[in-house]
Amino acid sequence: MDERGERLLKAWETPKGWRYWSAVNNSEVGLWYTLTAFAFFLFGGVLALVIRIQLAVPENDWLTPEQYNQVFTMHGSVMMFLFAVPILEAISILLLPQMMGARDLPFPRLSAYGFWCFLIGGVFVCGSLFFGVGPRGGWFMYPPMTTEYQTDVGPDIWLLGLSFIEVASIAAAVELIVGALKCRPPGMRLNLIPLYAWYILVVAVMILFAFPPLIAGDLLMELERALDWPFFDADRGGDPLLWQHLFWIFGHPEVYIVFLPSIALVAMIVPTFARTPMAGYGWIVLAAVGTGFLSFGLWVHHMFTTGLPGITIGIFSAASEAVAIPTGVQIFCFIATLLIGRVTKSVCLLFVLAGLATFIIGGLTGVMVAIAPFDYQAHDTYFIVGHLHYVLVGGTIFPIIAGLYYYYPFVTGKQLSERLGMITFWLMLVGFNVAFFPMHLTGLIGMPRRVYTYPSGMGFEIPNLISTAGAFVLGAGFVVLLWDLVRPKGGQPLVKRNIWNAGTLEWIAEVPDRPWGIRSIPIISTRYPLWEQDNLMSDVDDGKFYLPDAEEGLRETLVTSTVDAEPMQCLRVPGPTFLTFFAALFTGGVFIFSTYHWWVAAGVSGALSFITILIWLWTGTALIPEKDNKDVGLGLSLPIYVSGPSAVGWWAMFITMLGDMTAFVSLVFGYFFYWTVHEQFPPAEFDGREIIGPGTAWPLVSVGLGVVAWIAVIAARSSNRSDRSGWFYSMIGGSVLLAIGSAAALVWGPITAGMDPTHHAYSAAVCVLVLWTVVHLSVGVVMLVYCAARRLAGRMDARHDADIVNVTLCWHFLLLTVAVTGSVIALFPKVS
Repeated sequence: MDERGERLLKAWETPKGWRYWSAVNNSEVGLWYTLTAFAFFLFGGVLALVIRIQLAVPENDWLTPEQYNQVFTMHGSVMMFLFAVPILEAISILLLPQMMGARDLPFPRLSAYGFWCFLIGGVFVCGSLFFGVGPRGGWFMYPPMTTEYQTDVGPDIWLLGLSFIEVASIAAAVELIVGALKCRPPGMRLNLIPLYAWYILVVAVMILFAFPPLIAGDLLMELERALDWPFFDADRGGDPLLWQHLFWIFGHPEVYIVFLPSIALVAMIVPTFARTPMAGYGWIVLAAVGTGFLSFGLWVHHMFTTGLPGITIGIFSAASEAVAIPTGVQIFCFIATLLIGRVTKSVCLLFVLAGLATFIIGGLTGVMVAIAPFDYQAHDTYFIVGHLHYVLVGGTIFPIIAGLYYYYPFVTGKQLSERLGMITFWLMLVGFNVAFFPMHLTGLIGMPRRVYTYPSGMGFEIPNLISTAGAFVLGAGFVVLLWDLVRPKGGQPLVKRNIWNAGTLEWIAEVPDRPWGIRSIPIISTRYPLWEQDNLMSDVDDGKFYLPDAEEGLRETLVTSTVDAEPMQCLRVPGPTFLTFFAALFTGGVFIFSTYHWWVAAGVSGALSFITILIWLWTGTALIPEKDNKDVGLGLSLPIYVSGPSAVGWWAMFITMLGDMTAFVSLVFGYFFYWTVHEQFPPAEFDGREIIGPGTAWPLVSVGLGVVAWIAVIAARSSNRSDRSGWFYSMIGGSVLLAIGSAAALVWGPITAGMDPTHHAYSAAVCVLVLWTVVHLSVGVVMLVYCAARRLAGRMDARHDADIVNVTLCWHFLLLTVAVTGSVIALFPKVS
């Protein structure tokens, strides 16, 4: 290796010893993430076997009803929240930079923070089961069962623990969106990116709009449980159906959030073993986008039996049928690719075909339950359980296992056994169908779901016994797979480079792989560059492309334009740190201590989290470089520091605020939902007390002050850019005072009206909007003070202004929050 390679290797070196756990590069964090998600999957699988033992025979008392409800709830929660979404984000963090020919994703510390949040939150939620305090309201947590009839901490563990985990999911979504759009190699236009990247881009955007409604619902339910704010209490103007709307706005897109990345793996595997490019690339992209779009119009699919108007049911039934069209397009493209190619046999391809076949069966039963009259009969029966598992296991687990066999040599340099793989395949395929197909029949003869036992003589005995036997055969398949993964492979030779003769860029990796990701960042002109660009591998290895060196000893990658992938910046990404671990630990403390109402400990943990994140931002973001431009190779010089829409930080702020605004819109939706379901909202009086709103004056004063504060923020940005420091500090100070005044005016309205959030759902809805807005104004104030401190410390100036530019972007969204909150509570419905 030449001197350039040595310097590059030193810059990207993985820490050794105990410092290994400070690593932040995608290859390590992605591997941790994947292994942790797989461990949670095994835990959820053991819980599934416990459930099947309980249901194997009628009137079984092996588990008590309490224990069964905890196991049932934890099985669903683990599979949906701790495996299905995290495993696919983990795989993406591991693979996406290599597919894009990037050194790393743009925010490696954010990925590490997300992983530690996921690990801490997952252990907390799963650990509750061993202390007998696990949640027992089902993975869907419907009130009033979780508000009126469960007074222990189980539901709080679910609400706060999983909300903490959702932070990790949204963090990963931000990282993946920016990575897919901005960290592609030069020449890789949007119409050339790997299909996997398209799928992940669609899914990450879906996460951004699907998870916030659930977070909003978690907030409302936890406020009801902890502070008695009656959002779901029908006796005080609330409505349990609000939770179902918020949950399923998340829950049905969730099915496609876990399905599409699995199909993305199929889209990478099929061309490789067909030895031909994917047929219908453009159609697949359109179908993936269409599936993501339509999935947000299906949530009432789960609520046909709740008494909704017939026109509503008809519209959502039609949408549920329509989503089969883009799904079918993708499947037909895969079949066409296999038909026109020269297919080579492998365990990977067997799992792909099994996944497609079982998903089609699940899709057909999905079409059945999308028809309202049939759904009235099958709803809440074991038919739905069978349908759900055919969709999720067929559409998710089998493709993931195919991906495991496919990418295992890429990660480890070794190959899994084809012989053991065949045993695994047949055990899983047979076991899966024996376990879940009889559930359709059990449901059709009337067995309800979510029951811990059943009486004899109703025809349920034989199908349940068969399902239990099948579950253990399926479990045996996973045992064989686990042995294949962990068996000693020291004597097994390393695989050859690009073992599958694939055409996509990730297989350019050396064996054993180097920590730098790729030796030099190439120019890409085709979708399958290893097949179609001559001498690409040797030219990359020889450092003939971009960033072949690390003269300054720093980690660098390229940022390119969103559509055409024109080089725009040499991005310096931060290296190893323990700050991400401690930030996640302290953030977790806020959620965990709040579960037990240990408010002092939660406050201390929140303060430590705040300080740690500030240190992280202060020392690791928007650093002023020692020079303006860098020669990145091939005669090209790029800026090291950029701000505004060209910068990855601006995109991260924009995407994060879109997710935040989605959660806020969900709260506003709840406010208007009460208005639609009540004849009079708010009522003139309730429980002998007059209901008085916050008035018109104070909320509108808050809006006015918020507008002026926003104008001051824009003026501060302009003053900084023109290097007028006096005006900059004046505008920052004025904006801080105005924001504090806006928050005070917003709070003062409900206080002067004597509004009690525990009295009626109207008062609670007003107060939660006020609370949300005041918290965001407080964050906005902290951001402004941070910018002032950065300029005082010489870390921000007229040229290097990313901090104030990004904060101004945040304030655009903050202004919308203030304006909507103030206008809604003041003007609609007007209460004197």
